[in-house]
Amino acid sequence: MTPAPAAGRGCLGSKMEVDMERSAARTQDLASAKTRPQATGHRPQGLDDGRYVLGRYLLERRLGSGGYGTVWLAWDEKLEREVAVKVIPREPGDSPAPVRAEREARAAARLNHPGIVSLYELGGDDEAVYLVSELVRGRTFAELLRGRALSDRDVARIGIALCQALSHAHEKGVIHRDVKPQNVMVVAEPAAGAGFAKLADFGVAHLAESDLTRTGDIVGTLAYMAPEQAEGQRISEAVDVYALALTLYEGWTGSNPVKAHAPAATARNLGRPMPRLRSKRRDLPERLCQAIDAALDPRPERRPSLELMASALEHAETELSEEGGLVEPETLARFGLAEGTVRRRREPMPIPDRAVASVGAGVAMLLALDLLGPVPPVTPIAAAAATALVVALLPRVGWLLAAAVLVGWLGTEQPGTALVVGVAVAATPLLLLRGGTLWSVPLLGPALGAIGLGPAYPAVAGMSSRSAWRRAGLGALGFLWLAAVEVLSGRSLLYGVADGTQPRRRWDGSFAHAAEHAVYPAISGPALAPALVFAAAAVLLPLAVRGRSLTFDAVLATCWAAGLVAALHATDSLLSPNVHLATARGATAGALVGAALAVALAHVRPAVAPVTAPTLP
Repeated sequence: MTPAPAAGRGCLGSKMEVDMERSAARTQDLASAKTRPQATGHRPQGLDDGRYVLGRYLLERRLGSGGYGTVWLAWDEKLEREVAVKVIPREPGDSPAPVRAEREARAAARLNHPGIVSLYELGGDDEAVYLVSELVRGRTFAELLRGRALSDRDVARIGIALCQALSHAHEKGVIHRDVKPQNVMVVAEPAAGAGFAKLADFGVAHLAESDLTRTGDIVGTLAYMAPEQAEGQRISEAVDVYALALTLYEGWTGSNPVKAHAPAATARNLGRPMPRLRSKRRDLPERLCQAIDAALDPRPERRPSLELMASALEHAETELSEEGGLVEPETLARFGLAEGTVRRRREPMPIPDRAVASVGAGVAMLLALDLLGPVPPVTPIAAAAATALVVALLPRVGWLLAAAVLVGWLGTEQPGTALVVGVAVAATPLLLLRGGTLWSVPLLGPALGAIGLGPAYPAVAGMSSRSAWRRAGLGALGFLWLAAVEVLSGRSLLYGVADGTQPRRRWDGSFAHAAEHAVYPAISGPALAPALVFAAAAVLLPLAVRGRSLTFDAVLATCWAAGLVAALHATDSLLSPNVHLATARGATAGALVGAALAVALAHVRPAVAPVTAPTLP
C-alpha cells in the first residue's frame, strides 16, 4: 500500500516523500525473522524496536510516511507471512483520515485482481486505524522513471497491466481517481504469477452507489486529473482512462505536460490541448500514439475504452525497444534488483554495440575502396580507420556520412556500381529506423556467404535485437546485401544472380544500364523471396532459444535449423520456374552453425534475479 493523500488536502493531493532503506533491507529482514517472538496475543515485553497491532501484526521497519499515515513492514504472527501495515493516527477533532481509511478499505474489499494490491484487514484502536495489505516487492513507476530504468516496452507492459486492473475495478463499481506513477508498483517477480505491475492506493476511490463522492467533491492529484474531475463535475470511468494515458505519456516522454512549477500554473494547464505523443516520440507506432492522444481528450465521451487502449498497447508491444529497460542486468543492479532466489528467464546476449558497428563499417569501407572503385584519393586503411572512428562517436550520422561519401565517390566514374550500392545503403536505415548500431550487421550476410555459411546469418540477426520488427529488418537486409554483392562480384554466395542479370562490365559505366540489367532483375518477380525466409527465421529464433535449459534450447534450435533448411528448399522450388538460381549454398551447414551459435550465446549471460528488498507498495 502507498500512503495516499488526505482528502482534506483538496485536489492537490499529498506530496509524500518515501524514505527507502534499500541497501540494508535484506539484512534487516533476515535479522527480524530470526528475532521474531512467538505470538502471545499482547504486546511483548522488552522490545524497543517493535510493537504489536491488532493483536497479531509485529511492526518491524518503517517503509515510508506522509500526511495520510505511515507504512510499516510487519510480520503476521497468525499466518506467518510478511505484510504491509498502514498506520493512520487518530487526531483530536474532526480528522478525515479514518474516513478515508474506511473508504479505501471498502473499495479494495471489492477487488480481487493480480494487478491490484490486495487488502487483508481493516482495524483500529484508540490510537490509530490500521490497513493491512499484501507486501509488494518492487519499485514504483515514479522511481524507475526518475532513474531512467524503463524501456519503451516496459512502459507498454505496465500500461497493459493497469488497463486490466482498472477494467476489473470498474466492473466492480470502483473508480480509482488517483492513477499516477507514484501509485503504480512494478513488481520484482513478474514470473511468479503476481503480474507485471500493481495499482495501489484506493484512498480516494469512488464507489458507484456511494454518496462519499458527489458533484463538487475534488480529490486526487491535480497534475493527473481529468478536466471534469478538477472542475468538480460528476465523474465516470473516463477519469481513470485519462490519468492512465497521462501516466504512460510521461513514461514515454519523461515529462507530464500538465505539471507546472506551481499549483496555480498546473491548474491553468488543465483542459488545454497537449502536444501529441507523436510530436515528442516519432519513433513510436502511430496507432499507439493515436490511442494515447484520444485518451487525453478533454471531453470524456470521446476517450476510448480501456479495452481499446489495451489492444493498442498489446499490438505495439513487440514493436517497442527493450534497450536500457528491466531486461538489462545493469539496470537491475542499479536499482538493487539483481539479488534474490527466484531466477528470471534469460535472454540471448545481444551482439551489436558501438564497437561492433564501427568495426563493421570500417571493414566495409576498406573492402569497397579496395575492390569496387577507381583509385581512391586516400589509402583504404586510412579511410577505414576514419569511418570506424566517426561511426563509433555518432553511429547513425557517421554511418550515413560514410555511405554517402562512398556512393558519391563510386558515382564519379562507376555510376552503375554506385546505384547497386546505393540501393542497399538506402534500404538499411529505412528498415532499421533509429537502429544506428545495427546498420553494419547486414554486412555479415555476404561475409558468411563468402565462406559457404550464408544461412547462418538469420541466427546473427535473431540475436542482434530484442525487437521482433528489428530482427525482421535485419534478416531481410542480410539477404539484400548478400544479393547486392553477388550482383557486383558475379559470385554465387547463396543462390547466385537472378535471371537477366548482366556481368558488371556491361552496366558499370551507365546508371540506366545498371537499373535495367542489375537492379531490376534482383527486385522483380520472386527473386527477393529468400529475404522473407531470412526475416521470418530471425524473428522466430529468440522465441525458441530462451536460455532456460541447455537441452531444451538445443532441441528447439535444431528444430529451428531444420525449419530454415526446409524453407530454403521450398524457396528453391518457388524460384526455379522463373529465375535460374542455384540451390541455396550451405543451407544445412549454415543453419546448424547458426543454431549452435544461438544456444551458446543464450547461456553465456548469467541469470538475472529479482528484487528482494521490500519497498513501499
